[in-house]
Amino acid sequence: MLKKIVSFILIFTLIYTIITEDIAYADNFDLKSKSAILMDANTGKVLYEKNSHEELPPASVTKVMTMLLVMEALDSGKIKTTDKVVTSEHAFDMGGTQIYLEIGEEMTVDDLLKSVAMNSANDASVALAEYISGSEEKFVEEMNKRAKELGAKNTNFKNASGLPEKDHYTSVYDIALISRELVKHKGIFKYLTDKIDSVRNGKFSLANTNKLLWRYQGADGIKTGSTSEALYCLSATAKRGDTRFIAVVFGAPDSNTRFKEASKLLDYGFANFETKKVVEAGKTYGTVKVLKGEKDYINAVANSDEYVLLKKGEAKNIKQEISINKYVEAPIKVGAKIGTIKIYDGNNLIKTVPLTSNQNVKKSNIFDNLRKVYRSWIEKN
Repeated sequence: MLKKIVSFILIFTLIYTIITEDIAYADNFDLKSKSAILMDANTGKVLYEKNSHEELPPASVTKVMTMLLVMEALDSGKIKTTDKVVTSEHAFDMGGTQIYLEIGEEMTVDDLLKSVAMNSANDASVALAEYISGSEEKFVEEMNKRAKELGAKNTNFKNASGLPEKDHYTSVYDIALISRELVKHKGIFKYLTDKIDSVRNGKFSLANTNKLLWRYQGADGIKTGSTSEALYCLSATAKRGDTRFIAVVFGAPDSNTRFKEASKLLDYGFANFETKKVVEAGKTYGTVKVLKGEKDYINAVANSDEYVLLKKGEAKNIKQEISINKYVEAPIKVGAKIGTIKIYDGNNLIKTVPLTSNQNVKKSNIFDNLRKVYRSWIEKN
């Protein structure tokens, strides 16, 4: 009886291991940082974590969220890079790293964002926050709201700069989520990758605090931070081909350690994994006949790029199966589902992506029908 129980346990364990098997993440790094994480930017898959949900002060890595809200305001058209922002007394009063804005000084959104991304300027962060939301307090409300929308459960921001303040905290996992969202905004890389620049017509020099831009292949962001409480923090990202990883470390004992440990995590990612784009946004994957519509056919398109994360060398196992409706009946709206793409790793289904209509099609009227008949007659004759 005992043997049967043991056998059952062994079989159950084996089956459970097989059905729950996923891409294994590293667990043998000897990191000095208090917490750390490695995340695939395209899929959100976590490949390594150490105390990833621990609530810690992030210092200026806070500005990852500040920059995200700025980019969202730019991309939505709420603000423009050429807009001139007037410095308030509150922004002027910011301590720590700054570009020494004077009360009433005007500076463009472009130069302020550059100063935040490169120089970690606290006064520039607050000036942007006030310009977007009316006050830093309102902007912080938006920061926390956006964090929750992204799934950041261990985050509570109290300011836009990251200066030490009671109950201002986040986690490396949450910052990885926010960083992942930020890098979707391609315009941010103009600022993140700028190594040496200036504002005030060349009178105030800026040097990017992210030393990985000089040291690490493919590095193109994101943000450093340090205070006596937070120690040394970093959200780093690098891209090679279609593969982008995000490495976040909090509480490193010194500046060099944060860069070394982020590099170590990124090295592990690039050495062992690759991201393959399996679906391309906007690409037409087939056509569908429309019945009783003003148009005869519509295209079946994908709404977004889709990726899968694979161990190196396994990309050859990826297969697609496209299934499209033979016909649909008008009216049809943009975004209506008219097919699917199934992605297989060997024989295992790993992702299903909807294909949708790329246009609206109204129901045909008598004049549409007459035009169709006439066009058909012309083609035959």
